[in-house]
Amino acid sequence: MVIPNFFNERLAGHFNGKQVLNKQDVTKSLANVRVVLSHTSHPGNIGAAARAMKTMGLEHLYLINPVRFPDKQADIMAVSAVDVVKNAVVCSTLDEALQGAVLVVGVSARVRDVSQEVLTPREAMPRLIQQASQLPVALLFGAEMSGLTNEELVRCQFMVTIPANPEYSSLNLASAVQLLSYELRLAAGLGEVEAPELVPAPAEQLERYFVHLEATLGEIGFLRTQQTTKLMYKLRRLYSRARLEQEEINILRGILTLTSEYHTNQSRKPKQ
Repeated sequence: MVIPNFFNERLAGHFNGKQVLNKQDVTKSLANVRVVLSHTSHPGNIGAAARAMKTMGLEHLYLINPVRFPDKQADIMAVSAVDVVKNAVVCSTLDEALQGAVLVVGVSARVRDVSQEVLTPREAMPRLIQQASQLPVALLFGAEMSGLTNEELVRCQFMVTIPANPEYSSLNLASAVQLLSYELRLAAGLGEVEAPELVPAPAEQLERYFVHLEATLGEIGFLRTQQTTKLMYKLRRLYSRARLEQEEINILRGILTLTSEYHTNQSRKPKQ
């Protein structure tokens, strides 16, 4: 895939998907991304798009001649992203909305007749976020029913299309904004989820649990002499895969203790 000449060397080096941005670059990159909605007909879509943006750390919304704005419905659909709606920049022309942007990426489901390079969101967003680490960039969305106009298409350096069901590929505007915003966040290196740190219990604690387990299973009659070694081996494998923490071992041993006490009490009851 050929990278257009206007991409600098740093951007080209990023195309393989390796993110090299530091935290300062990431913050600057997201701040340099503007989402541009052209001729949006329903104010609810504006609010929903603002909500989608804010959940992914984007805040700069530009509106080109929205049919109804400001509007209460936009605020309602934005929920806690009303600040993005209130700070939206309303523009009367495409030139005004794209002023200062060094890279414009168009989003469209209809890309058969376009001359620009067409990429998926996962291919395109690393390019966009890398360029945004230096200068403003724009994601351009067309009107809900008609999409991008020819005038808007020619202003885009490349196009993004969402690979949806070919029999029904029409996405709601806010859904498309959400998906692209998410891919931008991934490209910026903010998509990793830190798993809680696992601290496995020491080997001796695990061994004490196995001794306790075997004794209790024997006490309640679950183990039979000829099966004990084989069954305990399988149970050891099971618990070893789980990598039990100390608190978990304490819980399990508590269950074993109560099981043993219950069995003892039941055994002492006179048989009827």
